[in-house]
Amino acid sequence: MANTYGKVSGTFQEADEVYAKASSTWQDVDEVYAKESGTWELVFSSFEATSYTLLSSGSSTFSVPAKANAIHIQYAVGGGGGAAGGADYDKAGGESAGAGGGSGAYISDKVFTVVEGETISYSIGSGGAAGNQTSNFKQPRIASPGTSTTLSGSTTGSLFTLGAGGGSSGTGGGVQGPLRTNTAGTAGSAAISGTAITSGNFRDSDGTTKSVTALTGGPVGTFNQSGNGVTGGISGSNNCGGDNCQIGGSNGGTSYAGNISGGAGSPVGTSTAGAAGTRGSGGGGGGAQYGPGSTNGGVGGNGEIRYRFLKVN
Repeated sequence: MANTYGKVSGTFQEADEVYAKASSTWQDVDEVYAKESGTWELVFSSFEATSYTLLSSGSSTFSVPAKANAIHIQYAVGGGGGAAGGADYDKAGGESAGAGGGSGAYISDKVFTVVEGETISYSIGSGGAAGNQTSNFKQPRIASPGTSTTLSGSTTGSLFTLGAGGGSSGTGGGVQGPLRTNTAGTAGSAAISGTAITSGNFRDSDGTTKSVTALTGGPVGTFNQSGNGVTGGISGSNNCGGDNCQIGGSNGGTSYAGNISGGAGSPVGTSTAGAAGTRGSGGGGGGAQYGPGSTNGGVGGNGEIRYRFLKVN
């Protein structure tokens, strides 16, 4: 679709609106077509892309505006999993660090078909809580998974479910031994149910005509991307040998295909806890032993959706 121009006082100017007389009444024209090489081509659309809306928490609804037929998801992600804290022992002959939480499944620059006027329902996933239980000398320490991010239409049905990352855990340890078993948080899975639009043109909010394939502003940087999350970090057994040995926590799983870092694990030999995940990434695990004991794990990053409406032709 090319930009449309008309001559005003001898000068060609780009048209923002086009009118035609029907039954003696001037009416707004939604679309204008012209025949090129025997084929009718769209040369004007009155609908411009809406501004972006960011959803960062909660569940609610919104409506598809008149004349729109597509929703551009610039980015969306499920909640990341929390991470377990480290654990110290009495005479177990070693110490334990927390594995990282897993990250949520994601979308980056996908366009889905919607129906004008329909109601869109959403739920934004939250990050999982860290596993920092303190009973029985911090045994076990089990972090929570995040929750899924979903979007569905009253007419079109489910568009997507972006599964959450799992929480990491440290279980089976005892004050006198054995050393615990550390398990990394699992990766969230993407279920894409909506009809994806992979070609066509639209009128952007700046008045220019663009191909949908030029939509690359999301975290991945290329059009029509979606996928599963990433398993949280773990290094071997996440146990070190020798009483009062020091070991750092593992990093949380990255989100958006590695473009958003997971929460950093607790550094070796410090009192710094594992960091929280962001934008659906996993929390960082806690460490041991920095002196008097162990450090806490971090929470998972919350989910999100950023969208706008288009009319794709």
